[in-house]
Amino acid sequence: MVAKILDGKSLAQKIQTKLQTQISEQVAQGKRAPGLAVLMVGDNPASAVYVRNKEKSCQKVGMESFSRHFPANATQEELESAIAQLNQDERVDGILVQLPLPPHLDSVGLLLKILPEKDADGLHPYNLGKLVRQEKGLRSCTPAGVMEILKEYNIDIAGKKAVVVGRSILVGKPLALMLLEENATITIAHSRTPNLAEVTKDADILVAAVGKPEMITADMVKPDAVVIDVGINRIETAEGKGKLVGDVDYEAIKNIASYITPVPGGVGPMTVAMLLQNTYLSYLMKNQ
Repeated sequence: MVAKILDGKSLAQKIQTKLQTQISEQVAQGKRAPGLAVLMVGDNPASAVYVRNKEKSCQKVGMESFSRHFPANATQEELESAIAQLNQDERVDGILVQLPLPPHLDSVGLLLKILPEKDADGLHPYNLGKLVRQEKGLRSCTPAGVMEILKEYNIDIAGKKAVVVGRSILVGKPLALMLLEENATITIAHSRTPNLAEVTKDADILVAAVGKPEMITADMVKPDAVVIDVGINRIETAEGKGKLVGDVDYEAIKNIASYITPVPGGVGPMTVAMLLQNTYLSYLMKNQ
């Protein structure tokens, strides 16, 4: 039996359509539209694509976009000053610093300068603290997107064994906390985990978030497991063409798993949708 595809692309469109309706209702009442500011530094091609997608998505749902592009040699002080201005700008509800940054910049230092209530990426220590305490707040976009996918497809989490491969602050750690919040039994595995296949093969829900192309192979997956692939890796095919693949060997695992996310079209589109949702939540908190 072939696994059912968890279609993040169509779910992201559904969320954006709902946001579009909600925002147009706010504007019809004479209120301003929500605003998102994305700060990009340098000319990383992948980052440029992500920022363009975010700008298009803003436009689609009726959100104002306040993107700012800085040269690669921009200083920490320049960026901190830009964030301070955006913190004070009443039109801006969400602020995001597009990663990766050039090596001379301190990304954590910049993140700490963003007001927690404008932290569209949900990565400020204040918002991560709320997640640990199971309090309402802005959630990290990619893990929140994974949770929305599981919810949309009515995948039962309570009591299930969930293994998250990857321990980053962007995905692995917050996602483990979100799954724990839904009463899963959590294991976080990583590059130092011995006998990784034994650990992953025990998972009812397996999440791969390590950034290594197709590292999760068929022998590492329990039959009928739910497999969530957070990785997006560009590889070169035998013909010399570029191709996007995840952290999971999709072709081999789709015949073992009960549900699987594709790459592209799985978790990726949900990250942008949750970014817009976070910005709208910030806007509502200010305009209630």
